[in-house]
Amino acid sequence: MPDNFRGKPGWYVQLWWVVQALLFHPSPQVLYGWRRFLLKCFGAKIGKGVIIRPSAQITYPWKLSIGDHAWIGDDVVLYTLGEIHIGANTVISQRSYICTGSHDYKKDTFDIFSMPITIKDECWLATDVFVGPGVTIDKGIVIAARSSVYKSIHAAAGVYKGNPAKRVGDR
Repeated sequence: MPDNFRGKPGWYVQLWWVVQALLFHPSPQVLYGWRRFLLKCFGAKIGKGVIIRPSAQITYPWKLSIGDHAWIGDDVVLYTLGEIHIGANTVISQRSYICTGSHDYKKDTFDIFSMPITIKDECWLATDVFVGPGVTIDKGIVIAARSSVYKSIHAAAGVYKGNPAKRVGDR
């Protein structure tokens, strides 16, 4: 793993994982403010009125920013090996996986790498959407359930679905 890949020392990473397991995940559904507080204590930038369900998984909160009134659903994984930026009024629905890291299959050693993901304002990622490293999803885009996004979507607000996600209509 590259030096300083996690962005914090190992003990700090372990502390977050303990806090996530003991204080974040078991918290009652309605304690959104409590979960925002915990994430902010670990360096996340969280806007006003953000809803994060207790079953969400955040690898490294110090690499996460979420805009005002966004929603992170049940069992969403924010795999923050790289930075994840989620815009205001954006919904990431249940079981979606936002993945900033992978391995270089062209190397015998399968070196790990990360690339940031940006999901701009007013987007909706329906249930079980996968977003790969380095992707930007522009404002107002809807990604249909069970779709996969491997390349950035720079377009007027539209609806995308499939694997890989392709435009199927206007919003």
